[in-house]
Amino acid sequence: MTDMILHNFAISPFSEKIRLIFGFKQLNWKSVMVPIIMPKPDVTALTGGYRRTPLLQIGADIYCDTSLIAEVLEKRSPAPTLYPAAINGIARNLAQWADSTLFWTAIVYAFQPAAIPSLFGNISAEEMQAFSADRAAMRGNMPRTSLGEAKGQLSEYLRRLENMLSGDAPFLLGAQASIADFSVYQALWLIRIAPAINTIFDAYPKLLKWMDLVAAFGHHQSEVLSSADALDVARSAQSFDIDGRNFVDNHGIPLGEQVAIMPTDYALDPVVGELVIASENELAVRRQDARAGTVVVHFPRVGFQMKRAK
Repeated sequence: MTDMILHNFAISPFSEKIRLIFGFKQLNWKSVMVPIIMPKPDVTALTGGYRRTPLLQIGADIYCDTSLIAEVLEKRSPAPTLYPAAINGIARNLAQWADSTLFWTAIVYAFQPAAIPSLFGNISAEEMQAFSADRAAMRGNMPRTSLGEAKGQLSEYLRRLENMLSGDAPFLLGAQASIADFSVYQALWLIRIAPAINTIFDAYPKLLKWMDLVAAFGHHQSEVLSSADALDVARSAQSFDIDGRNFVDNHGIPLGEQVAIMPTDYALDPVVGELVIASENELAVRRQDARAGTVVVHFPRVGFQMKRAK
C-alpha cells in the first residue's frame, strides 16, 4: 500500500490529533516536518496555497483539514473505528465544536507568556515576534479573545467535560474512543504540556485521567522523510482517489471547471484547480506544479467554500 505521509510540526495541536489517531489505529506513517511559519515553499508546491498544518499525503493525493484526514485513515483502517455507530452523529458534532470553539479558547490560554518556554524552548524575541506576526496574518479579521475571557470560558468548558466523564465510562461518549476524544484532546494538549499553566486541570481529576488514557495511544511507528523526498513521491505518482463518489451540485459548477477552494474562517488562501470531486462531504481539485507534478488536493465540505476561479 502507498505510504501515508504526514506533513506536521512538533507543537501543532491538530498534528497531535492525527499522530494519536495513527497510534489508535496502529498505522505506520512517515513524518515530514514543515516550517512553523511562512514561507512554506514545499507545502505550497503540494497544495497550491493552503497553509494549515497538518497535511496527509498519499502519493499524489493531498488531504487538507483533520476532519477529512481522519475519514481517510478510517477508510484505510476501519477498526478500531473513530465513528462508533451508536454515537456517530454526536461524536462528529462534538469534534467539530472542539476543533473550533474549544480550540480557539484554549489556544489563547495556552499562548500566555508563562507557557512560552515550555512550548517553544529557547526561542528568541525576534523569532517569537515573527511567529506572532505570522499567526496574526493567518487569523485575519477573526474576533480576538482576551486572556481573562479565555480563562473563564475554558474553565466552564472543563467543568462540562468533567461532567461528561462522571460515570464509569472511560471516554467522553462511553466505553469506546471516538473522533470526539481526539478532537477535544488536541484542543487541550498544549496547556497540558506547559507546567506553568496546566494547573487549571487540577480541579478536574476525571478529565486528567481521560487525557492520560488518550495520550497512551501514542503515535505508533513513524519514519522521518524529507520534504524533497515527499515532493518526489508526489511527482512520480498518480491520484488514486477521485472516482466512485456521487456528484452533488450545490454551486452550479460542473466537474472540470476551474475553481478556487479556501476555508471559511481563517487562513483564507485559495487553492485553484480543476474540480474533480464534489460529493456530499468532499471537494477536490486537480492542479499542476513544476515541482510536485500533477496532484489532487482534497478538502472537506464543512468549513470550506468554493467559487469559480477568476
